[in-house]
Amino acid sequence: MRARAVPTDQLAAVRDADWVDPARHPWVEGETAWVPVKEGFPCERELPDRHLYAGRGFFMLGDVAVIHGTRPAAHEVDAIVSFRHPRGVLWIESLTEVTRTPVTEILFGDAGVVCHRENGYTYHLDPQKVMFAQGNRLEKQRMARLIRDGPKEARVADMFAGIGYFTVPMAGSGARVHAMEINPVAFEYLKQNIKENGLCARVGAACGDCRTLLTGTYDRVVMGHFDALNFLPAVFPHVQAGSVVHVHSVGDVAEAIRGCAEGAGFSASIQVHKVKKFRPHTWHVVQDVILA
Repeated sequence: MRARAVPTDQLAAVRDADWVDPARHPWVEGETAWVPVKEGFPCERELPDRHLYAGRGFFMLGDVAVIHGTRPAAHEVDAIVSFRHPRGVLWIESLTEVTRTPVTEILFGDAGVVCHRENGYTYHLDPQKVMFAQGNRLEKQRMARLIRDGPKEARVADMFAGIGYFTVPMAGSGARVHAMEINPVAFEYLKQNIKENGLCARVGAACGDCRTLLTGTYDRVVMGHFDALNFLPAVFPHVQAGSVVHVHSVGDVAEAIRGCAEGAGFSASIQVHKVKKFRPHTWHVVQDVILA
């Protein structure tokens, strides 16, 4: 395929360009899209024809392929290695409840620390030791957009910050973020990623139980943990009318949130957003709770 390199965030701008071959699809490699070029127009690179992959689902964290769900068979691992040539293939069996520490097994090669790019930001992590919320990519983009479209210099609490999945894009979009993380390993990567992305002036990070670390009043609170509902009572002393709380859960818990808010003296307008399928017939959702 004859192709030109285009940053992925500029794909929409070139979609109708006269040199683009609409009969073929771009090939995305990291944050670069190789866009097919019509005959008669100059190209930057000749790409070999690609073979479609129809094997076990996986995603790339840096140069390591990561698999969730049931343990893959050897032929499924071989198919991933043949298709993407990763440094290693890592199976994540489960996550511990509070610290979200993964239980893992290396099925090919090796793993260790990776450098991962997403939505224009850089993240360092070891997927054998800490979680990366790959499936929340669109939700991270939505949170960044809410910050850009909201009040300037909004004060935001990220109660389950991890390595900075929400903290980094929110701070990069203009918020002042109080990032809290209980897992000390994830916390070290959080600090590294804040520094790597040039956001030290916009983020204050703290390690410990977020319920005891909340201070002052926040314009927005992000609760990116499936047990967020049980942490919600600790939030109400630190919000006011007009504050927005984003409560993640497995399944819709809007009525439980409403009851909790009313018990703290607030009324709540709640919008429910689907993030991703969690299991058959069950969704990972986030409830946007606007307090009054």
